[in-house]
Amino acid sequence: MTEYRTTAPPRPPRTSAPAAPLLWKRCLWTGLGLWALTAIVTYATQNTTLLPTLILLGSFLVPGVFVLWAYERHGDGLGVGTLLGCFLTGGILGVLGASVMEYYLLHPSLWMFVGVGLIEEAVKLGALMLLLRRRPEVRGVRAGLVLGATVGFGFAAFESAGYAFNAAISTHGIDLRALLETEILRGVLAPFGHGLWTAIAGAVLLAHRSENGRFRFTGPVVGTYLGVALLHALWDSTHGIAVWLVVRLTTSDLDRSLFAQGYLPQPTGEQKHLFTLFSVGGLVLVSLLALAWARSLSRRDPTWRSTP
Repeated sequence: MTEYRTTAPPRPPRTSAPAAPLLWKRCLWTGLGLWALTAIVTYATQNTTLLPTLILLGSFLVPGVFVLWAYERHGDGLGVGTLLGCFLTGGILGVLGASVMEYYLLHPSLWMFVGVGLIEEAVKLGALMLLLRRRPEVRGVRAGLVLGATVGFGFAAFESAGYAFNAAISTHGIDLRALLETEILRGVLAPFGHGLWTAIAGAVLLAHRSENGRFRFTGPVVGTYLGVALLHALWDSTHGIAVWLVVRLTTSDLDRSLFAQGYLPQPTGEQKHLFTLFSVGGLVLVSLLALAWARSLSRRDPTWRSTP
């Protein structure tokens, strides 16, 4: 079993003063209220100038709150500037790098989502290493979990904003309902996607970082990268896998064109229920695997266990 070394930033001395209200909770409820109010006003007035406000609030609320929670609970000593840099700069570099590489390297195929997972997890880790290159003291599982998650959530926020914008544009004008549905779905799924995968990869990367700040691509680091890329690919492939399973279980004649189309034409009631079961069940399974992996890493870090 690999031994994970931990070098965490010094933690400030604890005092007996009463704890201040948790900022992440206030931001969550305030943000939800503002998002709902913006959605209502936009729907009532049909004022399209409010769309950027609605998209940005819906896309950044959940990722930003989770980063704030991680900072308040486990990120003391890392610095607010480092967190903001990882969230904003890391997120932007991640989506730009992924967009360029996927455009030139990927083509529609059975293994396309594997390529997406490999590329997006690589660019997020690359952004994390770039931002920490002048901070050799930042090492260890705890720092990797927090900062890796921060880069991942930044990536998720900017990506969600793009998906929400695309959902809003239709041949009949602005589709506000599709925009809201996209933001709600991606907000609910955000804690179990990019942030979680990059937290795992970042934890192992910084656990194996040398004392002089050099990043070492050891066996565990490479293996973890490949593992989270596979989880990413499985997450993205859930829809297609669900279609394949439904066809296998409900028809005797497999039509390969169904998999290229990605949906079941005129599905029966039984097929609809099975598709929902397999697609949701697949997302839950991938999420549980990733959560268990992240938890096992945190248990190896004594500074994480001492956090209240």
